[in-house]
Amino acid sequence: MNLLTANDRPGEHAPSWYAATANKAPRRPMLKGEARADVAIIGGGFTGLSAALHLAEAGFDVALLEAHRAGWGASGRNGGQLGSGQRQEQTEIERLMGRDDARHLWTLAEEAKTLVKDLVARHAIDCDLKPGVAHACFSDREVAHEHAYADHLAKHYGYTELEKLDRDAMQALCPSPRYVGGTLDMSAGHLHPLNYALGLARAAEAAGAKIYEQSQVHTVIEGDEVELRTGAGKLRARHLILAANGYLGGLNRKVAARVMPINNFIAATPPLGDEAARVLARDVAVADSKFVVNYFRLSDDKRLLFGGGESYGYRFPDIDRTVRKPMAEIFPHLADIPFDYTWGGTLAITLRRLPYLARTAPNILSASGYSGHGVGTATHAGMLMAKAIEGDASGFDTMSRIPVRPFPGGAMMRSPLLALAMTWFSLRDRLGV
Repeated sequence: MNLLTANDRPGEHAPSWYAATANKAPRRPMLKGEARADVAIIGGGFTGLSAALHLAEAGFDVALLEAHRAGWGASGRNGGQLGSGQRQEQTEIERLMGRDDARHLWTLAEEAKTLVKDLVARHAIDCDLKPGVAHACFSDREVAHEHAYADHLAKHYGYTELEKLDRDAMQALCPSPRYVGGTLDMSAGHLHPLNYALGLARAAEAAGAKIYEQSQVHTVIEGDEVELRTGAGKLRARHLILAANGYLGGLNRKVAARVMPINNFIAATPPLGDEAARVLARDVAVADSKFVVNYFRLSDDKRLLFGGGESYGYRFPDIDRTVRKPMAEIFPHLADIPFDYTWGGTLAITLRRLPYLARTAPNILSASGYSGHGVGTATHAGMLMAKAIEGDASGFDTMSRIPVRPFPGGAMMRSPLLALAMTWFSLRDRLGV
């Protein structure tokens, strides 16, 4: 079974609130016959589109192959949160890599956040980019940790954007009976991810990049010149960028051993009207401290867009039930509300929840495994790979030094081992240990 076809209609965006409110986008041609380019890119999400845009602006002949439509995968379906830093806390990265590399990774992460804001402004991308992401905690112990981390960032990284929230401040922001404090980062932000992806595609094409849709790559032949084969065509290029993330499948074994696809789900309620204030009093996004994170925000028409629950196989479960359970825990008064939209998508994680950037062959670069932190990181990774092909690999090399271990047992054992681990973490969250 193929994740590209297991849960979705070929060539159609997922039936999400994002797709229902997306800006108009053209149907792009399928690759037919033989073609050549300086750089070939597999994947039309944030990573691939950003790489195509930056390479085209630098004068390269770029051809991007997307199996369905631009923005079709996780890039067009996610929670839309543009977070600060890396997916892991800096204290963990310091332990893993040392203070110097940790500082470099923080700088790159802040560069990623700025890059998204700059691209939206420079290319007039209509994607409702707004400031503010809160991190909500379930216990006093978690709040103490969160506030100590804010102090650590201020002292060692000069980052003073985290506002500490006690119980009263969190309740004033998000009146859930479960949250007892946290932080608010107004330098972070949230956006309509599909419209952001469509805007990147439009900008890349305006710069000269070619985007082929419904052009799934089934074979990659490596060599001094890479050859990609689809059902209807062949593309040869001097360089290749692998940017399919959770949908890469078996196109590269080295990546598959270290990056695992998992499914995550979102539901959209009907517009809440004045009742929206019982969910959020300000137009910010929220992510909480559960291991399987709950994340949510309000749409412009006051719907609650709530993300929660994961699965590890090919077929999606009952999405209504999967999302409703954690949502009812956070907002009991919405336990029985109908959903107007439910959808799922496939992201990719690594063992340490840090991205995997690698040069898998002299002329093949890969970036994936964003672990739920992809809006900024994926956009930035695309730019870093473009710069590496241009001749400046400094940022790419820093990211590629992140030690990403293979999953035990390789690609075949990733899913069952992760399912066991998730069962343990779910039990831990319920017990509060």
